Amino acid sequence: MVKTLTREQLAKTIDQTLLSPTATVQAVQALCVTAKKNHFAAVCVNPSYIPIAKRILSGSDVKICSVVGYPLGANTIETKVFESRDNVKKGADELDVVINLGMLKSGNYTYIEKEIGIIVSVIRREQMAEYNKHINIKIVIENGALEKEEVRKVCKIIEESGADFIKTSTGFGTRGAELDDVRLIREVVTRNIGVKAAGGIKTFKDAQALIDAGATRLGTSSGLNIIDEYVELYDK
Repeated sequence: MVKTLTREQLAKTIDQTLLSPTATVQAVQALCVTAKKNHFAAVCVNPSYIPIAKRILSGSDVKICSVVGYPLGANTIETKVFESRDNVKKGADELDVVINLGMLKSGNYTYIEKEIGIIVSVIRREQMAEYNKHINIKIVIENGALEKEEVRKVCKIIEESGADFIKTSTGFGTRGAELDDVRLIREVVTRNIGVKAAGGIKTFKDAQALIDAGATRLGTSSGLNIIDEYVELYDK
């Protein structure tokens, strides 16, 4: 395998993730300590754990990501706006927002455009007025539930909305990220928007392949294993 990233660069692709509904306080604390030690891009935790992550990661280079509309995406727009605002108010630097998959599967792209547009515009306006920091907004599309043409259409909408990333999956769907998912998204969008591959990424080999396909972030609970495998290969 050809080395294309330094250890530091690899670490900054990783969103160390713990979104299990049974995740304990202790597990979240351990997640944050590991992320801080390894200088990962972010931790991704459920909203109730944002204050714990903020306390542990304060002053570090690790961002706090939390979720909106997880995992089904079927909440109302108003609920998602409230959740987005509340997450940022509590300390989130990044939001992983699940689109309304039912509306998308119904072909209601007007609703999808409205939903994403409102969330992005509200957060952009308030980040400037109140928080003095850029909030990364990642829109989750659940590739495993979509046809290719649906992916193409929704990815164009997401990029035009001003969101920062398209995320392949929640980790709660029928499958996680696949190389063809990332390749398809990259066929549609420009390099001005990031692609977060998520779900089933367990090894450095998985990570490298997805990065080579065009992913710029990796949502995984196996960040430490990925880094350890990289070190074993290249930094002995």
